[in-house]
Amino acid sequence: MRMIALLLTFSCTFTIFAGEIVSRAADRDVIFYRFADEFVTAYLAWRPAEGVALGLHQYDGQMTDYSRASLDAELARLRRSDHTLTSISAKTLSPRASCDYRLLRSAIRKELFKFEDIRSYTRNPMTYAGSLGVNIYIKRDFAPLSERVRSIVAILRQAPQLFAAARANLDGSLPRPFIETAIQIAEGSADFLAKDLVEALKEIKDDSLRSQFTDANNLAITELRGYVSWLKESKLPKANDRFALGRSKFAKMLREGELIGLSPERILALGLQELRREQQVLAEAAGKIDPAKKPIDVLKQIQKDHPTEQSLIPDTRKNLEAIRQFLIDHRIVTIPSEVRARVEETPQFDRATSFASMDTPGPFEAKATEAYYYVTPVETDWTPQQKEEWLTAFNYYTTDIVTIHEAYPGHYAQFLCLNASSANRIEKVFNSYAFVEGWAHYTEAMMLDEGFGPNMPSASGQSPSLIASKYRLAQSDEALLRLCRLCCAIKLHCQGMTVDEATRFFQENCYYEEKPARQEAVRGTFDPEYLYYTLGKLQILKLRRDWQTQEGSHFSLQRFHDEVLRHGAPPLRLLRELMLKDSSKWPQLF
Repeated sequence: MRMIALLLTFSCTFTIFAGEIVSRAADRDVIFYRFADEFVTAYLAWRPAEGVALGLHQYDGQMTDYSRASLDAELARLRRSDHTLTSISAKTLSPRASCDYRLLRSAIRKELFKFEDIRSYTRNPMTYAGSLGVNIYIKRDFAPLSERVRSIVAILRQAPQLFAAARANLDGSLPRPFIETAIQIAEGSADFLAKDLVEALKEIKDDSLRSQFTDANNLAITELRGYVSWLKESKLPKANDRFALGRSKFAKMLREGELIGLSPERILALGLQELRREQQVLAEAAGKIDPAKKPIDVLKQIQKDHPTEQSLIPDTRKNLEAIRQFLIDHRIVTIPSEVRARVEETPQFDRATSFASMDTPGPFEAKATEAYYYVTPVETDWTPQQKEEWLTAFNYYTTDIVTIHEAYPGHYAQFLCLNASSANRIEKVFNSYAFVEGWAHYTEAMMLDEGFGPNMPSASGQSPSLIASKYRLAQSDEALLRLCRLCCAIKLHCQGMTVDEATRFFQENCYYEEKPARQEAVRGTFDPEYLYYTLGKLQILKLRRDWQTQEGSHFSLQRFHDEVLRHGAPPLRLLRELMLKDSSKWPQLF
């Protein structure tokens, strides 16, 4: 009732002409932020797993209620909130509140899109397959082990209600890639609970608590495996190939979620143009290394230059520090903290799906504030050939590009800057996919443009130009993958491309083998937003050009990066308005 009353008060207040009741922008801001605070509280209450990930531990041990009544109630709340925001003008607020207003409205409309257009709860069985996620309770030491185990038990006990809701909510016929991926996720989750979770909690001393955990865990495993059987027996035989959003919904996704008004066709044309340009960059870099070989063969050649099984973690740790120092020495971006990300082996339970990853605490986390840069080592029981194949992926050049993306100045630096900024609750809870991944992807080429590479320990004994070409080849390979994602996202969802055709596109344009190419194609069916890696990067490059023109002789790369990272992670259109004095003066591509 309190939320309804606030919605009515907020809506009515903004329908009064300025001067009659609310005469100052500051007063209107107070009303807006009161509404926003109420909305965020209710938003997280329905999505407690997001709250835990943010570091808000009042949500520990809770799980979303996926019953039809709960889904209907949440959808109705989102619609009411959107209606209230639509009834006012952002122009009546102060500049910062206006930006937060549009950030909040974008977040609400992304959720509405998830309910009404993507139909995640009725069309995608993956929604339920991964909802028993309890990894965070063993990855981060934010409470005594016994408390975290009680939270795990509380979640696992809800498995019967979760999968009963899945059976009740899901449509009779579902897209085949969704079903097949959901089966993989559910099988992996069951294996995780049966093996890795049990191993991680072997130190439980309380016999009663151990018994509760064992019972709850066995229940959840049974439910997960029952869900897999149901998907195989009831859903696969009736599967369809209708995964595509369609052009209208795809354009809506761009417009509502990231405030991008450009048509899918225009974005695809730009992506194809960039793809050809990047293929030329890769070919030129390969030609400088060995002009007698094909680019793909040169790429395979440099992959042989990698750490040993024993030196993988120490070398990654050493290179991480060297990359951080490069940022400081070359004034790339201000690092607002001396706290280092710890390079560690990927936990056993995450190794099946992770090559390297950054695990930062949530922005509200007060205790478990460590940040880990995880690297997945070879397994002791692998054959020598398997170990060698794995280590080729950790060649010095690709690993350093991944480290730039994940840590400095990518995701970890972004996290540090967010924590050091004056970002408020709205700005910390809601962020832009295109901003977050676009920034990390943008930093890869930017670092090479600023001279990164020849200074690294692995460059010893080689000419600077040769080392620079090797790094450019590795980075260009990463860029081609993201460009293929952009093109296939649009072709899959707007132009009728099949999974087989998308697989061939990845094979032919970023030179992937069939298995990883198919994995990328399948991901595109249920994650059309993976085009935002490249879109975000291109938006940031356009903003940099415009800001440099605006600042003239006062421009520096460090000033630009510091300014970009001090506003949270809003849609990049909003960032343009915050950074450009007259954003209308600078036509944007997006």
